[in-house]
Amino acid sequence: MGHQPGQPGGATYAGAGVDVGAAEEAVRRIAELAATTRRDGVVAGVGPFAALFELDTSRYRHPVLVSCADGVGTKLLIARDLGRYDTVGVDLVAMCVDDLVCSGAEPLFLLDYVAVGRLVPDRLSALVAGIAQGCRQAGCALIGGETAEHPGAMAEDDLDVAGFALGVVERGTELGPARVAPGDRLLGLPSPGLRSNGYALARHVLLERQGRELGGPAWPGSPRSLGEELLQPSVIYAPAVRRALAEVPGAVHACAHVTGGGLAANLARVLPGHCDAEVVWGSWEVPEIFAEIARAGVDEAEMRRVFNLGVGMVLVVAEAELAAVAAALARAGAASVTIGRVVPGTGAVVDR
Repeated sequence: MGHQPGQPGGATYAGAGVDVGAAEEAVRRIAELAATTRRDGVVAGVGPFAALFELDTSRYRHPVLVSCADGVGTKLLIARDLGRYDTVGVDLVAMCVDDLVCSGAEPLFLLDYVAVGRLVPDRLSALVAGIAQGCRQAGCALIGGETAEHPGAMAEDDLDVAGFALGVVERGTELGPARVAPGDRLLGLPSPGLRSNGYALARHVLLERQGRELGGPAWPGSPRSLGEELLQPSVIYAPAVRRALAEVPGAVHACAHVTGGGLAANLARVLPGHCDAEVVWGSWEVPEIFAEIARAGVDEAEMRRVFNLGVGMVLVVAEAELAAVAAALARAGAASVTIGRVVPGTGAVVDR
């Protein structure tokens, strides 16, 4: 006969692959990390069944809530291969809050969802430490989330993470295509690396086709290894963009976060049907890692379709306020470069 409930040798959750003790330790560590991101509005964070956040209606008379969700993608495979999980949490926050700010929203809080094959508290706390670091950079709170252990469905060293962010913008101040007009200028914010996009192609050509080692130099003469270059965390642009919006009101008309699909596809999302965006390719510096990927066998058209090629965010700015917006970004620690302009057209992104 099988074991009866309570009999010695009975089946346990741990025996089935879920370690409740490890989960409790992980929650304790996560609560400590989340506490470092606390901001005004947090009523109850990690611990209860649901997090609570109080919206400040004295600052927003007609608040519009803005939400988004994103992940890190196959950049996690680089983290796994290097055994280093302390930076991809920053990427997760960047992917979420830099989407929020494209509507002009202030990021308020983020929740994370982490799925693992086997819960290892040290690995999870390293990941969440990066998320907390990103939240502190963005000025939003890590207010809660979920960690799920999936033995059988995932290999022991498998890990995936998603983020869910909420922001707020005053009704009538939203950024977007309705504000864009011919004569506006395109202000690019540099990205030193891939952010969290195009890693399937980068891994395919560099690691699988060329057989490169992550521990080898990123390119001949590089002081950084290929793994370090590919694991470089994303810049979080939201605080600098928010500062520009506050210091030069009305000057920024739209904002495009350059993620999957490259510069053209994402910039097209903020164009009205009567405008084109003329992009001056060569007006900014393309980081060497992209040249290395291209040399591995990717043509220019595909590079442009997949990667940001050194521009992680584009602001569409009134021409008369271009210098003021660039100065506000600089005061927030963000470099910028003019990369083109808006002209009459049909909603396309064209080369100039």
